[in-house]
Amino acid sequence: MTLCAVLVALLAAVPIASVFSSLTDLSTGATWAHLASTVLPEYIGNTVILCLGVGLGVSSIGVTTAWLTVMHDFPGRRFFEWALILPLAVPAYVMAYVYTDFLQFVGPVQHALRGWFGWQAGDYWFPDVRTVGGAVAMFAFVFYPYVYMLARTAFLERASGALEAGRSLGLGPWACFFRVSLPLARPALVAGTALALMETLADFGTVSYFGVQTFTTGIYRAWFSLGDRIAAAQLSAALLSFVVLVLMFERFSRGRARFNDTSRQRRPGFGRRLSPLAGWIACVACLMPLLLGFLLPAGLLLKMALTDGDAQFGPRFFSLAGNSFTLATVTAMLGVLLALLLAYANRLARAPLTRFLNRVVSLGYAVPGTVIAVGVLIPVTQLDNWLAAAIKSQFGVSPGLLLTGGMAALVYAYLTRFLSVALHTVDTGLGKITPSMDEAAKSLGAGAWRSLRRVHMPMLRGSLLTAGLMVFVDVMKELPATLVMRPFNLDTLATQAYNLASDERLAEASTAALTIVAVGLVPVIVLSAQIARQRRSKG
Repeated sequence: MTLCAVLVALLAAVPIASVFSSLTDLSTGATWAHLASTVLPEYIGNTVILCLGVGLGVSSIGVTTAWLTVMHDFPGRRFFEWALILPLAVPAYVMAYVYTDFLQFVGPVQHALRGWFGWQAGDYWFPDVRTVGGAVAMFAFVFYPYVYMLARTAFLERASGALEAGRSLGLGPWACFFRVSLPLARPALVAGTALALMETLADFGTVSYFGVQTFTTGIYRAWFSLGDRIAAAQLSAALLSFVVLVLMFERFSRGRARFNDTSRQRRPGFGRRLSPLAGWIACVACLMPLLLGFLLPAGLLLKMALTDGDAQFGPRFFSLAGNSFTLATVTAMLGVLLALLLAYANRLARAPLTRFLNRVVSLGYAVPGTVIAVGVLIPVTQLDNWLAAAIKSQFGVSPGLLLTGGMAALVYAYLTRFLSVALHTVDTGLGKITPSMDEAAKSLGAGAWRSLRRVHMPMLRGSLLTAGLMVFVDVMKELPATLVMRPFNLDTLATQAYNLASDERLAEASTAALTIVAVGLVPVIVLSAQIARQRRSKG
């Protein structure tokens, strides 16, 4: 079993190694010099601005809403504590399409303003959403739930005991927040912000549609416009350096500080009833990110889908949906199987090697889809050409491209990117099974495989279903890897929405986008139920 885990980890590491190996290739010096002298400074500048803006946005929204819903009582608190994660169901590129249609010159907002005030074109100024600032806003309202969920859990776990100690020392509510709760929750806040930044670095659809030049758009342009795969790989390596910086920031931000809570009092201390005015201010503070991040975009999508929708709705649309569901189902099933193999091998061995292998696999989620696509295409294309030549020389028949010509290479890229999602879920589920179950099965003569099949898998049914669901939804939403690697004449709902939006057919893109959002709601509903159970158990 350990040997199988080693093979899986090596396959997951191949795309990343392929990208870094491109740094030693000097054959693309002219292309790289051209990129470095023209657009590379803009890539770096925009990426830094996005990271700073998104980091500030998600941390401020996530911490504020988490603190309000955990430590205060106000109208709508029980609704907001689970509804605030709903923006996770909306991909950032879908949000970009919706707000562009809503805020553009011919959109309903500017049309209403011209009607109310009698303005004509040129009589007024209106902010352009298709800018770096607009992209920051899209990412902030989509990704703040990462910070909200982790901050909320940290505040719940550390609320009463430390706060009571602070109050006994004369600290007021604001001083308790800044000097007690916030420092104790710092690791969770940094982890949530790092997740949001990695998603920002991985995005392609939003920045491409807004015309913001970043590394992901540069990689796509180098591969398809310039036809230089080595330059694309070298840009991918540069983007990976930003990802590594984010991971290092998350790991070393604490320094030598420790954040242990030695209090045994865990009740969260709900019930600090706010005054009517403060309560309504807290309600509005929680409503705004939910409104801008989910309610308004989902409502506009539904309206566009019902009034206009995809002109090709019918056999063509159902074919696209079938492609998306097939890719997502195959990847989810393989992802759960491989995650179970890796997690169980780690449980049996309890050795540094298996823990290291799991960490290698977990790196995939931190790598943007565009980078994964480039890292997969380079070695897989070489393998594909070698297989085609070998089969032709042996049997005299040209089989074509067996891997990149079908779904195999695309599924491989998905697995490299999202296997860590399934692995974390399955490993957490295995950790809840007491080791005495393994010993009991061994005493009855059951080997490792039989114990897994007869003992662990029935107890892991919920974790396996959750892991498969998370991978399924991630694959449904994935855009950059699908755009780069999809075979000829194989489109998905994500690529359909992107292609229609790129042609400014935003109303037609709403049908595919709404379907993606609807599928994305499923795991969000599961998370919402878990939050509700957490409140009941803590409260």
